[in-house]
Parts: sequence; C-alpha cells; structure tokens
Amino acid sequence: MGFFDFVKEAGESLIEKAGIGAGKASAAPTSTRSAPKPDQAQVLTRTVELLEIPVENLKIAVRGDSISVSGTSPTQADREKLVLVLGNTRGIARVDDQLSVVKPEPESVFYTVKKGDSLSKIAKAQYGDAMKYPVIFEANRPMLEHPDKIYPGQVLRIPPGA
Repeated sequence: MGFFDFVKEAGESLIEKAGIGAGKASAAPTSTRSAPKPDQAQVLTRTVELLEIPVENLKIAVRGDSISVSGTSPTQADREKLVLVLGNTRGIARVDDQLSVVKPEPESVFYTVKKGDSLSKIAKAQYGDAMKYPVIFEANRPMLEHPDKIYPGQVLRIPPGA
C-alpha cells in the first residue's frame, strides 16, 4: 500500500490500553529510579494482539514519529485496520505499510474525521445514505467501540461499494 500520513497530535495513547509498562500500579516498594518505559514497538504489537487483528510475522519498527510495519494479513480489511491502529496512535505521523495480503480485495478509502463529523454524516457524503453509518462502524471495529465516539483527526476506513 505504501505510505500513509496521519495527524500526529490526534489519536489514542496506547500504553494504558495495551496494559504494559507505565501507568500500572505496583505493590513493589518505590525507589528513586523511575520504572523503565515500554518500547513503543512493543506497546503497538501488544495493542494489535489485544484487538485481535490477524497478522503473521508482524514486525513493527518505530523511528521518531514514523512506523514501518511488515507481515502478512489474511485480508485487505485486516491490513487496513492494522495500518489505522498504528496511524491513529498519538505521536505517529506516518505509517510505511509493507504488509502483504493473502486474499487481495479492493482497497477502502481512508477518511480523516473533521470537527462536527458523525458516522451518519460521513456515510451520507461517501455513500449518499446517512443510514449506512453501521457499514463504516463495522469496518472500523474493533478500533471503534461506539458509533458516537469518533474524534477530529482520527482516520477511518470507508469500504468500497456499500
């Protein structure tokens, strides 16, 4: 697929969501040293596992605000979801997608949410029917947990021909 640009300041902070590293309470005695911060690639890999996005031989490399990802996805939809999970992470501005797909399919359109957008408004603009918002919601699960919880700067997949 190539390179994808994202809004660096938008996105989720995945350290707590991934359940590793900083942010976890510990019963161990405190010391003057701070706990080591988790490796960002490790956090992203754990997040992909928690979201159950299938990919074989996943390799994630983080360089500054860019990510390179490789591996094999079973479907185009899984590939796109993986790119979006990585790109919709706070602090990430670019994803270099080097993933291969077992079952090639038509690519989705990526849409960046603007202030005032809703899934129904996006569905109306993309499909001509606001009531097709569940198509967009389902296409972005498990990243989206509720149709009303989208935010400006977030990038969504819009599947072709709904």
